[in-house]
Amino acid sequence: MKRLNSQFKISISLVCFLLVIFANATHSRQSDNGDGTYTNPPLYADFPDPDIIRVGEDFYFATTTFVNTPGLTILHSQDLVNWEYVSHVIDRLDGRPEYDLQGGTAYRSGVFAPSLRYYQGTFYVVVTPVNQNTRIYHANDAHGPWQYHELDRGAFDPGLFIDDDGKGYIATSGGWDGTLTLLELNEDFTKVVNAKEVYYNKGAEGSKIVKRGEWYYLFNSIPSRLGMTVSRAKNLYGSWETKTSISDRTGGHQGAIVDLPDGGWYGFVMKDYKSIGRMTNISPIFWEDDWPIWGTPDAPNLVPETTTKPILDKPVMHPATSDEFDSTQLGLQWQWNHNPDNTRWSLTERPGWLRLKATQSDSFWIARNTLTQKGWGPQCHGTVTLDLTNLKPGDICGFGTLGKFNGHITITCNEQGELLVGMRVIEDTESNQKTDERVAPTPIKATTIMLRTDMDFELHKGFCGYSLDGRTWQPLGGEFTLAYEWRTGTFQGEQFAVFCYNANPSEGFVDVDSFAFSDQRPAQ
Repeated sequence: MKRLNSQFKISISLVCFLLVIFANATHSRQSDNGDGTYTNPPLYADFPDPDIIRVGEDFYFATTTFVNTPGLTILHSQDLVNWEYVSHVIDRLDGRPEYDLQGGTAYRSGVFAPSLRYYQGTFYVVVTPVNQNTRIYHANDAHGPWQYHELDRGAFDPGLFIDDDGKGYIATSGGWDGTLTLLELNEDFTKVVNAKEVYYNKGAEGSKIVKRGEWYYLFNSIPSRLGMTVSRAKNLYGSWETKTSISDRTGGHQGAIVDLPDGGWYGFVMKDYKSIGRMTNISPIFWEDDWPIWGTPDAPNLVPETTTKPILDKPVMHPATSDEFDSTQLGLQWQWNHNPDNTRWSLTERPGWLRLKATQSDSFWIARNTLTQKGWGPQCHGTVTLDLTNLKPGDICGFGTLGKFNGHITITCNEQGELLVGMRVIEDTESNQKTDERVAPTPIKATTIMLRTDMDFELHKGFCGYSLDGRTWQPLGGEFTLAYEWRTGTFQGEQFAVFCYNANPSEGFVDVDSFAFSDQRPAQ
């Protein structure tokens, strides 16, 4: 725990409470069971649209981030079970003012369904920002920096494939139809030199191509059936033969396979898990007449809940969560809701603290500089410690969830300079946002406060509370719904969110001392 300076006096009891929080800020739920087995999913959080590759002894995982920035997250593992953050491919979204929350929002847009490949020392990530042309990002190291070039067209859910001779192709099909088009690229992957329709699979999208021996394998998601098909051919241009593979009932509906260093194969596939969003499972693969079969010969076509790890004796790891904001850069666990205004936040103006300056907005849903990270299941809670000294009249700061349902505790500074605590729930519908003021703002006598948000992804409920002394916690507003939907909300599982905004220009700000995470919900 960092040493608190004289600007922020805090009781010894609160320091002790926070030390306990940070000491226990580990994940009690681990996929790695410590006995040579693992339990699905490896990452109990919203990591959708997976693409996983192997480079030597290492595995890399690219996943969708929509309008969270920095965007397109890359993770690393040595055994497909234990993962850590490596980088984000895209610093900022561009091409639409809505990405800056100007003239509207871009929720459920941005970037999704990335394709990750590696060839002769270069990592490639192909993605098509919504209503824009396809981009091919590249870097010599998965940590970045990443650069890109843009093609002359947009390819929906692009699946990059690099053949043994170095030729590059992009497979693309949209679920509204199912016609698969194969785009052939030039030598440096900067231009499309040929495009040909090679296959039809009604409703198919999320194309991924993998080669094994003389066979090319094409994996496609079929969203209308929440299932996946696998096709094979000895020539990329066909003809392709197709089999039904697995489904959400048996393991998932979008993914592919990756080879292991010993020559074996494993599958990765995402599955809808209600309010937490879409999680990625991994599965053994065995072969039957040169067809990949998910699961084991004893339980075919079924992603196992628990089975032997693909690679043994690798260290247990987990993506970062808790943060004391001691660095001059945000940790990779954090993303902004849409592009941030970088003049309105700082990690250096008060070293050891995150400063959120009030951005101008009429509401939470369109406020810039809301900082987020994923909720983790089955249950989790996050606690932030806020210094409220510098809030100005009209400022609203707080902590809660971002998703279809947004439950928050808010701290408001009124025209008399008084601080008030309240609780509300905002639901995003297809046409607007409905606000339920659960607890009207009530005056408090404090300049520091701890706010807690609990998420239970088995009950699909959230809870909020606050403490002024670190000993006594006050639940506020009762439970609220957690939900994931693709038509409304963010198209992501519920996230933690900390924010500060004002309907008018303001010089006010809130300083965030720490974020403490636990996946054990404490007693109310």
